[in-house]
Amino acid sequence: MQKNGNPVGTSTAARPTAVRNAVEIAHKLCILKIKPGDTVIDCTMGNGNDTVLLCRLAGAAGKVYAFDIQERALAATGQRLEDLGLRAAAELILDGHQHIDKYVTDKADLIIFNLGYLPGGDHELTTLEDATLEAVRKSLALLKPGGLILIVVYPGHESGRREKEALAEMTSRLDQKEYQVILVNFTNQASFPPELICIEKL
Repeated sequence: MQKNGNPVGTSTAARPTAVRNAVEIAHKLCILKIKPGDTVIDCTMGNGNDTVLLCRLAGAAGKVYAFDIQERALAATGQRLEDLGLRAAAELILDGHQHIDKYVTDKADLIIFNLGYLPGGDHELTTLEDATLEAVRKSLALLKPGGLILIVVYPGHESGRREKEALAEMTSRLDQKEYQVILVNFTNQASFPPELICIEKL
């Protein structure tokens, strides 16, 4: 039975909202996983969207490491964090994510990669499969038991396609007694939508 177009006893506010892409799914997993005081890593800072979310979730007692090779990414992210009062929680690092072990010794609760190029930047300057694979291997060693690695991959451009293939091969070989790997993709969308790889350390 319906009343005013809605099932009786329900409200539109209580209904789950649609998930539109892999980035939104990754963010929802961050919200579910990260607690105040956690150590988390953004391996691809970009314009700071993921870094801001991680800082909010980990809180003042937490620690957020964020990597990018472009100075403009650090400047933009640093300013956003300052404006939001979140700057103290983050360590912004001007270096490639393949060097993660040079800067991070703490075990991490969650590590996120949002691969590809900087939105609004040079599309020729993109993440590369060799560096990404090295970064993921090192991230596995840094991850706490029960921790998550989230990797958003963009197969719609050539570099992203190579990253997707290389990551698929690498993650499929992980020992199932140590890691659980899930691939999330949108099978009825055109134009090669982003995909999400989730790795949980058991």
